[in-house]
Amino acid sequence: MRFTIVFLALLCVSLAHVHQMRLRKRDSMRKELVRAGQWEEYMATKSQLRADRTTFAAGFPQKVNDYDDAEYVGNITVGTPGQMFEVVLDTGSANLWVPDATCSGGLTNPCANKRKFESTKSTTYAKNCKPFTIEYGTGSAKGFLGQDTVRFGTDDTALTVPKCTFGQATSIAAFFKRDVIDGILGLAFQSLAVDNVKPPFVEAIDQNLVDQPLFTVWLEHEGFKENVAGGVYTWGAVDTTNCGPLIAYEPLSSATYFLFNLKSVSIGSYTNTKGWQVVSDTGSSLLSAPLDVVENVAKTIGAKYDQSSGLFIVDCNAKIENLQLTIGSATYSLNYENMIIPITATQCGLAMDPYIGGGFGPQWILGDPFIRQYCNIYDLGNKRMGFARSLQA
Repeated sequence: MRFTIVFLALLCVSLAHVHQMRLRKRDSMRKELVRAGQWEEYMATKSQLRADRTTFAAGFPQKVNDYDDAEYVGNITVGTPGQMFEVVLDTGSANLWVPDATCSGGLTNPCANKRKFESTKSTTYAKNCKPFTIEYGTGSAKGFLGQDTVRFGTDDTALTVPKCTFGQATSIAAFFKRDVIDGILGLAFQSLAVDNVKPPFVEAIDQNLVDQPLFTVWLEHEGFKENVAGGVYTWGAVDTTNCGPLIAYEPLSSATYFLFNLKSVSIGSYTNTKGWQVVSDTGSSLLSAPLDVVENVAKTIGAKYDQSSGLFIVDCNAKIENLQLTIGSATYSLNYENMIIPITATQCGLAMDPYIGGGFGPQWILGDPFIRQYCNIYDLGNKRMGFARSLQA
């Protein structure tokens, strides 16, 4: 009996620093605009804004910080008592920011319908006041920094991290007005963070609030439903409930993005062994690849480009061949369920689009189609990515 009690006590201790956070799946901004017949107009405006921003760094990898295709969101709280915000949990960036109570912009204020942080209502808030600006190519989020408790979720069991530095946005880019999200929770390395601000999950690691310096992402399969359960983030451990045995770890090329090497891609008769630097990005619902790769994949499966959606269109009932990606010594196979995404009730698209990185940073983005097929393990402590097959049907 004594052994059993000791064992259970040790088990409780070992699990005390593992937390899970559930996501909600909603339609991306792209899908909503396509259905409204506004995607082309939106992209034309966005392209003009980018062209007008002459001071914007020419080599900035715009697509990594572009949330037009983000579909999975989660709730966090900031402050004591917690003030809730719906955010994109983004492995392609490293800063947390939410709109501040002072966020303004007149009648066109992008903050107007968003939740806003009120520092005077938090007993754990500490002033920082240092200004911050995060560029997005078509605009920015800017304001000042503050410090407070951040909870990764909204219930009492959620990972709770005191003394997190975060951005309090007093103005945000106009394109955020169309999006339901309140802000962004960046999960990449501190070296990628604007002003070298420590990301909240890195703060959790440094405060020994998680068992292991890693987190696992498991996402639900694509479908027509929205506002439904979207997946689970497991903080501090590998998710063994939703994910199968580990297939392999792959060392990161740099501890900025979760950047690693992709050796080859193939589908049907098409094979390309050029090799690329790729990033695992939870903030994108697509795979983004060099134009020649996307065009060849589309040609192989018989997809035709559609200007109104910016995607290659395929038959919703098509059973296309699996896309094969070789990373390290393992080959990862993406099936048609993850390679075809519903746009409208009768129209489906290839879950790939061209990526233009300006010659810097990643050359591919492995977004949600890859993460739905394979759980991604973001191992910050050992600077590596792990992959395990999702246990979904």
